[in-house]
Amino acid sequence: MAQEFKLKDIISLQLKNGEKKEVEVEGVEGGKVLLLKSQDKVHATSATCTHYGAPLVKGVLTPEGRLTCPWHGACFNVATGDVEDAPALDPISKFEVFERDGAVYVKTDEQTLKAGRRNLNLKCSSVNDEKVLVIGGGSGTLGAIEGLRGGGYKGKITVISKEGYQPIDRTKLSKALLADISKAAWRSKDFYKDASIEFVEDEAKSVDFSGKKVDTKSGKSYDYSKLVLATGGTPNFLPLEGLKGDLGNTFLLRTLPDAQNILKAVGDNGKKVVVIGSSFIGMEVGNCLAGMKNDVTVIGMEEEPMERVMGKKVGKIFRGLLEKNGVNFKMGASVEKATPSKSDSSKVGTVHLKDGTTLEADLVIEGVGVKPATEYLKDNSSVQLEKDGSLKTNEAFEVQGLKDVFAIGDIATYPYHGPGGNGTPVRIEHWNVAQNAGRSVANTINDPSSKPKPFIPVFWSALGSQLRYCGNTVNGYDDVVLQGDTEKPSFVAYYTSGDEVVAVASMMKDPYMTQSAELMRRGKMPGKKDLQNGKDILDIGLPSEIKM
Repeated sequence: MAQEFKLKDIISLQLKNGEKKEVEVEGVEGGKVLLLKSQDKVHATSATCTHYGAPLVKGVLTPEGRLTCPWHGACFNVATGDVEDAPALDPISKFEVFERDGAVYVKTDEQTLKAGRRNLNLKCSSVNDEKVLVIGGGSGTLGAIEGLRGGGYKGKITVISKEGYQPIDRTKLSKALLADISKAAWRSKDFYKDASIEFVEDEAKSVDFSGKKVDTKSGKSYDYSKLVLATGGTPNFLPLEGLKGDLGNTFLLRTLPDAQNILKAVGDNGKKVVVIGSSFIGMEVGNCLAGMKNDVTVIGMEEEPMERVMGKKVGKIFRGLLEKNGVNFKMGASVEKATPSKSDSSKVGTVHLKDGTTLEADLVIEGVGVKPATEYLKDNSSVQLEKDGSLKTNEAFEVQGLKDVFAIGDIATYPYHGPGGNGTPVRIEHWNVAQNAGRSVANTINDPSSKPKPFIPVFWSALGSQLRYCGNTVNGYDDVVLQGDTEKPSFVAYYTSGDEVVAVASMMKDPYMTQSAELMRRGKMPGKKDLQNGKDILDIGLPSEIKM
């Protein structure tokens, strides 16, 4: 039952437009509320992001009333509390707020106040004859199915996924080797059952686009009104002796069983671990295993980790952070092969580099990239795959040349209109991009007359400190403007092409990434010269107009 709660040390609702205040609630242990003013109206919401609990007072509030999380880019509508952008799934709570006798109160119940979120209710008891079929079980699927039901879709929703479990927080597989489905799953199976969303453990074998039918490897067929292809990426084994899956204790990392098998091989820790690949997956899992007291060596072909994406200067910062955590590096190195263990010839024992270096290994983890999981479309005459195996789409993620078919996530190449993009086709392997694409497709299906909502790609990584990143360098960059302390580290890196900032990375400098993403959406990101002359992006007011 709703009751009135007094806010501590607040005597009036006199706030300026754009102002935010986190305030404690009297008589409720840990109870906090966020007060904010947008478009001349004061709102009271829950105080933390429903994704990972970031304090929203440190986020960015836009003139149109969009509140963006300072950590990972989740966005909420302050008027309703609803989610606007990934990766949050649940809305924030909204409270009635008012002044009385020189004090400010909110009206709610204690349970809602403490929950810090409004649990999304997707319950749907009756469905019509429309059928959305989703192939895949990752982030894109998550955005699509929750966006469909959340947007009022009353048709049948079926998900075909080979993974055999409901959508999980895949980002935690490499960052924390999380292997427990009860902790990794975003929702319970009952949640989707109540929403009349059916999950089928199976794998697509072929698609009849003209007949609107999908055949699976188990021999079943599923027809559809709308088809969403979200099969993600398939990680690669190196095509080298001992590393192509021909020796035991060599692992890829994409699924819960992968994480479980790695943990089983690590056992009580103290193992020699070789990680091949110095990109995000390799760096994250290497850092995680080093923190568990294993002897970890990361092998990379570049001079510095993640140099191709992040550049040498920033890559060097990441290497320093991981070295402090005990990770060893072999950079500028090429792998030749792996040979069996002397004690067990069925398992890996040594990794050989082309320069003659040998590295003992109790286990090897290969993080050398993924390819679009579109094998089921390879011989399909109705669709043309791109050279990398992906599907080309328009801004609404509709597959080129097909009707009522969408592609999202790692298999989608779509026109990028962010800074430096100019509509260039790009395939982005980010959790947020896939989920936002899924949400966009859901909105298109629910409201075919709507225009796709533009978003700036955001990703994050755990590399001894939390990395935030927004934008994309699809057409490259020619310089990095690095500001702050790289030793702590506490810095912002602006990736520029000419004078234009095309991407931004930060560590310990919230909310610079979030502010950058909002400025990019509005075409108001300052240029390289302005930044070099001391321009602080947090001092720039956000205009309402979106220019993507």
